[in-house]
Amino acid sequence: MTLRVMWLLNHSSARKFEIPMLKSLGVEEIFLPKIIPDDPGFRSASIDWSEDKHLRIPADELAILNSVNWYAGASKEAWEIANRYFDVCFFILLTPEILKNASRYFGGMLLWRAYGLQKTESYTMILDYLSRGLGRQWANQMGRRLVFAKAYDHIDAVEEDVLNARSVYLPLGMHNAEVSDRWQGGDKRVFFICPDIAVSIFYRKIYDKFIADFDGLPYAIGGAQPIEVNDAAVLGYTPQAAHEENMRQMRLMFYHSDEPNHIHYHPFEAIKVGMPLVFMAGGMLDRMGGTNLPGRCATIAEAKAKIKRILNDDRALIERIRMSQGILLEPMKAANCAQAWRDGFAGIVERLETSRAERTMRGARPRLKRIAVIVPIGYLGGTLRGAKLLAQAIYQGSRQAGAPAEVVFVHPEDPNTYPDSVFADLFPGIARRCFNWKKLPLDEARRAMHYAGFGGWVPVYDNYLVPDDGIRQLQDCDLWVIISDRLSLPMLPLRPRVHMVYDYVQRHLPILPHGADQSFVDVARNAERVFVTTRFTEQEALQYAGVARKKLVCLPMLAPDFPNPAEEASDKPPSYFIWTTNAGMHKNHENALKALKHYYEELDGCFNCVVTGCDTADLPDSPLEHLAQATGLINGSKSLRKRVRWKGNLSERKYAKTLGGAAFLWHPGKIDNGTFSVIEAARLGVPALSSDYPAMREIDAQFALNLAWMDSVEPRNMAAQLKRMEVEHTSRRKLLPSKEVWETQSVEKLAGTYWKAIWECL
Repeated sequence: MTLRVMWLLNHSSARKFEIPMLKSLGVEEIFLPKIIPDDPGFRSASIDWSEDKHLRIPADELAILNSVNWYAGASKEAWEIANRYFDVCFFILLTPEILKNASRYFGGMLLWRAYGLQKTESYTMILDYLSRGLGRQWANQMGRRLVFAKAYDHIDAVEEDVLNARSVYLPLGMHNAEVSDRWQGGDKRVFFICPDIAVSIFYRKIYDKFIADFDGLPYAIGGAQPIEVNDAAVLGYTPQAAHEENMRQMRLMFYHSDEPNHIHYHPFEAIKVGMPLVFMAGGMLDRMGGTNLPGRCATIAEAKAKIKRILNDDRALIERIRMSQGILLEPMKAANCAQAWRDGFAGIVERLETSRAERTMRGARPRLKRIAVIVPIGYLGGTLRGAKLLAQAIYQGSRQAGAPAEVVFVHPEDPNTYPDSVFADLFPGIARRCFNWKKLPLDEARRAMHYAGFGGWVPVYDNYLVPDDGIRQLQDCDLWVIISDRLSLPMLPLRPRVHMVYDYVQRHLPILPHGADQSFVDVARNAERVFVTTRFTEQEALQYAGVARKKLVCLPMLAPDFPNPAEEASDKPPSYFIWTTNAGMHKNHENALKALKHYYEELDGCFNCVVTGCDTADLPDSPLEHLAQATGLINGSKSLRKRVRWKGNLSERKYAKTLGGAAFLWHPGKIDNGTFSVIEAARLGVPALSSDYPAMREIDAQFALNLAWMDSVEPRNMAAQLKRMEVEHTSRRKLLPSKEVWETQSVEKLAGTYWKAIWECL
């Protein structure tokens, strides 16, 4: 079997060894990444384009692969291209996304390249740290496709079965491990390598210990320093030629590390040049043949004594060290690594063939994905309608993509709020399920996650919520899509979670006590994705909620298919306009009623105002504090009591009939994610007058509504625009969207975009 390999690393020295080793195994096509993260840990990295000419990949697709930052996880599109052309992928785990995305989108073998860690750490610990323990679950889900590609034979001994059972030995070597003996040693200083002193606590401690241990001795410190260090002995970054000259001229190198599972390249570089190496016992060099070498030191006192002798021209010690230390290069020679690579890749090929055979068998009758669309609290009106449309888009989009998914609409078990009649318009084929929230304290949450297979998960909150549906807490669903971020506590992450967030009104209006929105913000930040439907809300999520940009997906707004205008149109001349609202603070009731008062009492307004929406029937008598001024206006104005009709929450059919007979729709809200009502009105051939704010401008543009505008903070302007609509409402009907525009904005047409966003989370 001819393998094609992605080697998603940029370490210069490792590449010089591993790419020729792969070619010696018969690998002819190797992809190398072209973007290096802006991270001090990549100080030894470089970019190599030389392998591109061997790749039999269309130029446009290769350009996409080359444009990707693979360390950040890469997009589904990039991984799908990788799937078409590559069988094996080497990677290092810089961010959780590379493991998560590769496990989802890449069907070949994934080789986690492990070059060793500090003795206090393990790669299993990294898995358990990723996304608070989800990394172990991702690893288990990959099955035999994940390989722990250890560079040193022993480093998997500290790992748990999740990695230990997947380990394959692919030893790290050097492209050229022969001693050149070019050392001269005329510069009587100790050469010590310590990068990142000012940016890394780890290296700062090594630096501080070195200068304390060897105070009084002459030394120079090499290694790149992103931030300048106030020490004349610290050389900072030097070009490779200058670095090699330093090794030729300085008297010796001291290597401090006693780490048993990790080693740097620079001790081997010194040995190759012939430079005497003084090193500490207990580290990897012992395992590589250094236990009896004269350069080995059990204590700092012994190291300091040997260094002084070398600096004072003890030629006998210098030559004993130089003549003996070449043994440390033996494990690094390609000839001594080749058999392990042949054996390792034979096992990898066997796993690959077995994995593909299993996937082919499973693919004959694949299990349908099941998506839960969850309404977390008793939403009605536009939010409930939006949730239903979202479920419909997922259902239709999956079928358009040839991957039909089951969709379950999940809502609180509350017969008063959610009688069966409320769901009469739920799209055919979508199941429905009730649930109640259950709160789990920290210990119960940890136990529940452990039983669900997330053994390394670590709780960070005192309490968590789980949706108790009477079955398995919705664990039979592959993805949870939650409408809004309005959760009082974080959800237990039993499944990947997406939140559809419509707005952040609390940023602009004091609708919540100080700090009460922290749980909402945490919910969004911890989600797999956050869906929004306007660029305005997207910016709010970034700037206010602090949601990472890579988690945000802006989707087109979905609009319901109301009855045809002909069905609801009235032959009678309109005598009213309609104001669809609710009792929320952002609905701008006080200014709206001031505008109506001015419209009737000073501008002789001729149209009545019909008010509909949740919690509006009793709004004139509402005890809510933020409505006090509004109710006072109503009670103090005869014209408002006479001309404003409070209809409350109408059935969809009755609302359509009422809206269809209106001269126009009035939307005087202050700020939100926009309103469906202007879209519904336009579908019924009714124009709208709206407050002018960003989300409404986006809706106007998406649906080509040609809205009329007013200033929601100026009641007199609002009244003047109402009066103007008396004259213009008939002519504005001609500006409403055409049939062709509506067709492009139907749920069916937009469903594919929604399914694509959902599929990337599965």
